Amino acid sequence: MRKITTFVALAVISFTSIGCDRFLDIQPEGKVIPKTVEDYRQVLTSAYSKYPSHRSLVALRTDELNIDENTSDFVSYREIAMWKDSNTDQATTEFPWVSFYSVVFYLNQIINEGTKTMPESPEKQQILAEAYALRAYTYFDMVNLYGKPYNNATASTDRGVPITLDIDLEQVLKPSTVQEVYNQVHADIAKAEGLMVEQKQAAGLNYRFSKVALLALEARTALYEGDWNKAVSYSDQALAIKSDISNLNTTSTAPNHYASVESILALDNAFNSSVQNLSFASTELLSKFNSTTDKRFGLSFEKNGSKYKVIKGGSSDFRISFRTSELYFIKSEALLKLNRLDEAKQTLLTVLKNRYTSDGYVSIQNQVNPMNAADFMNFILDERVREFALEGQRWFDLRRANQIQITHTVNGQNYILQQNDVRYTIEFPMSAKKNNPNL
Repeated sequence: MRKITTFVALAVISFTSIGCDRFLDIQPEGKVIPKTVEDYRQVLTSAYSKYPSHRSLVALRTDELNIDENTSDFVSYREIAMWKDSNTDQATTEFPWVSFYSVVFYLNQIINEGTKTMPESPEKQQILAEAYALRAYTYFDMVNLYGKPYNNATASTDRGVPITLDIDLEQVLKPSTVQEVYNQVHADIAKAEGLMVEQKQAAGLNYRFSKVALLALEARTALYEGDWNKAVSYSDQALAIKSDISNLNTTSTAPNHYASVESILALDNAFNSSVQNLSFASTELLSKFNSTTDKRFGLSFEKNGSKYKVIKGGSSDFRISFRTSELYFIKSEALLKLNRLDEAKQTLLTVLKNRYTSDGYVSIQNQVNPMNAADFMNFILDERVREFALEGQRWFDLRRANQIQITHTVNGQNYILQQNDVRYTIEFPMSAKKNNPNL
């Protein structure tokens, strides 16, 4: 995979010093002002490269992993597995905040200044489209990390995250509501849609947004908002561009590999090597799989003594944000919510035919056919566990679907995340609250 090069920022801004402790702890990395499409492409590549690995961290809060207490990094991650978000140990790794806003800072520079300084060209359109799309994705991720799950009845009053659309680091921003953040996501998506040139990105460049990646973001956003008709529509539009499903009976390439036929956007380091090295697959996760008939099992786990290590990640080859199978899952769930049960079943079975052995698939068909809507909804959620294990989706599925009780054992002591626990919404990091009294 072509690496996402971290450029010493060209030039994000032309002033010499900024007192930015009040909002962001960011210092400009250069004083050369970008002007050409090549300059702005480098700034955009910097934004992509700085995208945080928050999905790796939320995996430790789910029922997918058990933490290994014998690793050197244990002290840095144990409190995450304990759902301890306040009064944390100084050694505890914080959920990203500055890194999210660092990405936004780059994107605001491209959108606000690049619009005026880049000469007109298809390349300019594509760069601006990607900047709007990545900003939409950034705010979507942030509001789902630090805001309550979307609820149409309360979103206009639920606290979201601060929105900044310019490059003034002196700002002291207040959190916007969840609805306001989603409105901004939609506004940026609309801007990106009007500018996007590339339908798809080639493997190696598929860390960049494209038309199909933008539609996948729209489909996921509609799913989280419970807008079922739009979820079906955006999924269909994306699948009209790219619908390939990897047949695990004939290929050994994991579906979440950047070079898989399923890959749409390979940006997130969803299961990084640090979290991989200090964890094992939980018994709850392993129990969801039929290790004999489910071809995903061998691509996801490797026996290590009496436990199983997760091998579905740990390198840049497994960067994953969107892939085609998710579109089928979104469409299936939305169809079910629209009382189109038979269509929902057939949509999901399109994926599962490529995930199980022939005998296993027959068994799955026999299970699915007599299911009523409630049973099939539970089946979808279980299949999402299997399909997207350690791809950073489980925490967000738990938040939006059922917020189950989870128990983790750390240093011989049980810690419990209760059903519907307030800790299903992560607190703003301590360092962020110190730097901004409005948080």
